[in-house]
Amino acid sequence: MNKDRISDLPDALLLQILSSLPTENAIATSVLSKRWRSLWTMLPKLKFDCDFNPVLDDNNIDPHMFSENVYRSLSLHKAPVLESLHLSFEGRTDCSDVGIWIATAFARCVRKLVLDSFYQEDQTVTLPSVLFSYNDTLEILKLKCAIDLEFPSRVCLKSLRKLYLYQVHFKDEDSVSNLLCGCPSLEDLVVHRYSNADVATFTIAAPSLQRLTIEDLRQEGGYGNGGYVINAPALKYLNINGFIDIESCLIDKALELVEAKISNVSDIANENILESLTSAKRLILHLSPLEIKVPTGKSFDQLVCLELLTHEREWWNLLSIMLDSSPKLQILKLTDFYLRDNKTNPDERKWNPPKCAPECLLFHLETFVWIGYEWQRGDEKEVATYILENARRLKKVTFSTKRIEGEKLEKLEKRREMLNELASVLWDSNSCHLVFEST
Repeated sequence: MNKDRISDLPDALLLQILSSLPTENAIATSVLSKRWRSLWTMLPKLKFDCDFNPVLDDNNIDPHMFSENVYRSLSLHKAPVLESLHLSFEGRTDCSDVGIWIATAFARCVRKLVLDSFYQEDQTVTLPSVLFSYNDTLEILKLKCAIDLEFPSRVCLKSLRKLYLYQVHFKDEDSVSNLLCGCPSLEDLVVHRYSNADVATFTIAAPSLQRLTIEDLRQEGGYGNGGYVINAPALKYLNINGFIDIESCLIDKALELVEAKISNVSDIANENILESLTSAKRLILHLSPLEIKVPTGKSFDQLVCLELLTHEREWWNLLSIMLDSSPKLQILKLTDFYLRDNKTNPDERKWNPPKCAPECLLFHLETFVWIGYEWQRGDEKEVATYILENARRLKKVTFSTKRIEGEKLEKLEKRREMLNELASVLWDSNSCHLVFEST
């Protein structure tokens, strides 16, 4: 007779094994033997998905049955601290059921709560605001999709450090304010939303906030084009994507800003995005100077690392402005992720280099990387030559070009000649390591 060796393992190891299973499967082990009957109740992390039934393999579970299963499981749970609770449920789920889940989780001192409500017949769940009036244990909160948020008064989530809002719907601007202002320890905020789907102006006022990511998924209809106001004086990392054809984006300057990434931004009626980033040390700009206001002068006097996309319209003019505006720049990276052959006609692209060699080239630039360098284009060669001729402190230069098939010998030879030409214009070829790659 085979001995049940797994059951002889210590509880800590068995719990680790159960933690790797879907919670429903972990609960099902309670029928194995008396040894397993209540073991799952000590699991520190629970995840319930209304689309998952380990017994019936049925993805059409009745929401009331699912609610009862979740409540029963939470009632039986005995771990001293519930580290994480993840609930995935339909938008037609009764709000009172969701309220019971949240209240039970808060009573168990849950530290991470994930509520993922998917749309079912366009129905949504409104979270009971009273449950958020006071909590001092929740550290991470993720809310996703078919969830309506209405906070008529300020919440109190004293320990909340990370907040993720994925396509949730706020009733009004006060609800946004009452949520964010009630999180005094908030450090990370991620927002994915349609700018014109709920509130007209989405205001983020968070004195403790250090990391902010906003992705706008703008759709037709809603409440006009919408806008953003950001007041986060302690902000260190900012990521903005998809601000296209909105009314405004006004950002209070963050003096402690370390890094910012701005992508797909254009046609904003009133904005000060780049002007607010002048304290940044690292900037990644995937945008065109034709579509955003660019400050001039030595504005970016703390900037040491800059990345630009070379398939954006008139990117070379943005490069000129940034070189002149960044006296301490040490690392410059130019990138074309797409390696397209259909870039704008060279005759239409006219680069006006700085009249005088920028201070960063003369005294500070040490690393220059160009990924997707189009060696056949005279305009890109002009930019590369200018930088190599004027950057006197370069230590490493990397050019990555599109791979050429081995049988195209004539093209390979022309590329080799081009690379030799670039090597010949280096200010100091003895102290600079020049690298050529193919991708």
